[in-house]
Amino acid sequence: MKKGQIETLKIRMVSTLFVGGALTVFQPFGFDLSQWQTCLHLLAFLFLGVLVCMLTDVILKYVFKMPHTNKRGIDYIIRRNLLFQFINTPLVSLVICLYRHLVLNNYIEGNQLSWLNYLETLVIIGFCSFAIGLYWRFKFRSKFLAAELEETRLLNEHLKKIQTPKALPEPLQEEDDSHTETAALPSAVSDETTLVLKGTTSESITLSISTLLYVEAVGNYVKVYRFLDGSVHTDMLRATSKQIEDDLRAYPMIVRCHRAFLVNLTQVERINAQSGSMQLVIRHCHDMLPVSRSNMSRVKEAINGIS
Repeated sequence: MKKGQIETLKIRMVSTLFVGGALTVFQPFGFDLSQWQTCLHLLAFLFLGVLVCMLTDVILKYVFKMPHTNKRGIDYIIRRNLLFQFINTPLVSLVICLYRHLVLNNYIEGNQLSWLNYLETLVIIGFCSFAIGLYWRFKFRSKFLAAELEETRLLNEHLKKIQTPKALPEPLQEEDDSHTETAALPSAVSDETTLVLKGTTSESITLSISTLLYVEAVGNYVKVYRFLDGSVHTDMLRATSKQIEDDLRAYPMIVRCHRAFLVNLTQVERINAQSGSMQLVIRHCHDMLPVSRSNMSRVKEAINGIS
């Protein structure tokens, strides 16, 4: 059994036990706990509830294209849980009403199928569903935030590793100290080959990748941020960010983090993440670049891919 299936089964078991406890406490539908048949009917209710929950999961997966997963973030989990409750609660209420009419009505009066009995059942199941939903939303949010914090910590640790100056062999340091600055750069950006970014006009910008911080799209122009001579410099170039992205495609450390920003990941000081959002804090200038949801996985993969 897969991990996701085990987790789903665990959720169903906990939810079923909660409903069973609520029915035991409130004793609706004319139940009498002094009669042993009541326990059998409660077990039957729980069994039918589990079957309907499985049916609702199938509907969400194949009709609404919303499989049970924790990889799409807390917002997706909450939306899916709300839709699950919206579909599952009326279905469970209907199945229990049919059971009351076909089985319970033979032993306990007042359980025949009617709109009044359906509304009564809907209120009871709706209350249980609401309470269970609150519990699981809190549980999933706490779990997701803990996983998000751990992932952010690991990403920041990796950023520190690739930004740590790498010591040169002792003989080489003695022979030529001029190479120290180049060796202090991450291996992915140690190439100081001059690059020329051209726009739609005759203007161009000459730079090396190791000095590039990020690129911002501003209307029909792009603003190139570089760290030169101990300070941040900006240059404007008439071009699209897509054009600049194509020009920098050979450099895996340059990725799109937002529709308006291209960032040099080796110049990211740290990552701030909270409630499914992410920001990149740039070295030297401490600007904070947003990471859109569509680019988040790409940024994470690129960071882990830098050595």
